[in-house]
Amino acid sequence: MGSDYRDIDPRYGTLADWDNLLKGVHDRGMKLMMDLVVNHTSDEVSTMLAQPLAPIAKEMHEWFVQSKSSKENPKRDWYIWRPPKFDAAGQRQPPNNWRSVFQGSAWDYDEGSGEYYLHLYVTKQPDLNWDNPDVRQAVWDLMRFWIDRGCDGFRMDVINLISKVEGLPDAPITDPDQEYQLASTLFANGRVISTSIFNNTYTTHDLITVGETPFTHDAAQLAAYVLPSNKELNMVFHFELMDLDSPLDGEHKPLIHRDWKLSELKEIVGRWQNFKRAEDFWNAIFIENHDHSRSVSRFGNDSEKWRGLSAKMLAMMEISLGGTQYVYQGQELGLKNFPRSWGIEEYKDVASQNYWNQVLEKRKAEAGGREIDMSDVMDGFQRKARDHARVPMQWDASAQAGFTTGEPWMRVNDDYETWNAAAQIEDPNSVHSFWKKALKLRKAHEVLIYGDFVDISLNHEHVFAYTRSLGNTTALVLLNFTEGEVPFSLGSESGQESWRAFKLVLGNYDREPQDVDDPLVDSAVLLKGYEGRLFLRS
Repeated sequence: MGSDYRDIDPRYGTLADWDNLLKGVHDRGMKLMMDLVVNHTSDEVSTMLAQPLAPIAKEMHEWFVQSKSSKENPKRDWYIWRPPKFDAAGQRQPPNNWRSVFQGSAWDYDEGSGEYYLHLYVTKQPDLNWDNPDVRQAVWDLMRFWIDRGCDGFRMDVINLISKVEGLPDAPITDPDQEYQLASTLFANGRVISTSIFNNTYTTHDLITVGETPFTHDAAQLAAYVLPSNKELNMVFHFELMDLDSPLDGEHKPLIHRDWKLSELKEIVGRWQNFKRAEDFWNAIFIENHDHSRSVSRFGNDSEKWRGLSAKMLAMMEISLGGTQYVYQGQELGLKNFPRSWGIEEYKDVASQNYWNQVLEKRKAEAGGREIDMSDVMDGFQRKARDHARVPMQWDASAQAGFTTGEPWMRVNDDYETWNAAAQIEDPNSVHSFWKKALKLRKAHEVLIYGDFVDISLNHEHVFAYTRSLGNTTALVLLNFTEGEVPFSLGSESGQESWRAFKLVLGNYDREPQDVDDPLVDSAVLLKGYEGRLFLRS
């Protein structure tokens, strides 16, 4: 974006390039979505913020430059400004005790006007004031600009944060050791603000809309965004499954790893697969994006032996769940987290750097000159840091993985010479080839998209087994989440299904030709390590 939301950053190209891209996409029967970032803007006209998903590329903003220039400026109220508070000693303090997502106060002081502005993320990303009708109109105008140009829909960044609770009160003190407190209950899903700008997408355009909704696991709050009767969004990216391996104490601790149980994953998936189906609630299916580490490293097994198999097994789960499927760049290759041996200097993300500095400062104060051990923090980073999804894409085995002829801002993962797109496209047994086969199967069988979901694995500790049923067609999915061989009994839990009527249509192990389309012999199945099998009966 150049001087406003209606242009493309020159480093990405031009509006003519965008038009050419749109034509190429449409000529191929595809659609083009844009990334809409309207909870916040940049604080300066020429700043390019790191937004890996942002075809609406540059978050400048002349709006904030004007807002900051004077309290009398017409755009002053386009952002959230508040006067300071003063403590008993007369020291200036932020308007409330909210902690930003990336640590520290959510407020930054402007010497010129003597007021603070709110930024839920970094200081260079001031939050827009959605209480102001002029802001809402400006957002709709920029959306209309891209819609009229041919855009087919929007992914709406942190859209549940645009409405903060009235009065912006202090957050409850949940972490007494911290000066500033987690406040997501006060800035996520706040007061209802007119969303007529989104309603218009239903009545005047055939668009796809998906809202990103972090910090929110409450089903009722999420339903309000998605249920067709509300005419707001088609679906949301909610993060309950993506928070599976985070601490359960209620604090937002995305960089701390917790061992999870398969029963927890099954409960979350099953609950959302069946959530308000009668009212047409629609799911967004994903286990990987730019804000989380690689799925094969989190939910599968990224060792040399199991990496490909577990990546394919996870693909089978994804393509057999009801909703709209999203695949993040590199997920279709089974890309994994970069090595534990990499030092803190390789972690460039502001969340990683801020958390590291916070912990280091605290431990220095407590150490009394003793050596400080940060290995546990690095262990968490290797499993959870966003950096893993932001390293250069691995296109081929050439220098910098074919991503650039220059020097990338992040180091290329060490395995790029063997794990890259060029190698996998030519390999019929690769993760990429498996994804193509799996997605083709999904598109050919509506039962995998729209069918009823029933978990038949119950309390099994290692196997996730479920059926999808639509009309006379039933799919049976068996997934082993461990590296050991696991016996699994189908029993008679599926409504008296005849298991012999089910034919194998997809598996992640090489099989003899005569095994393809083989029926289930009986209800006792032996699954190999990280094996997945998908059967159909029609």
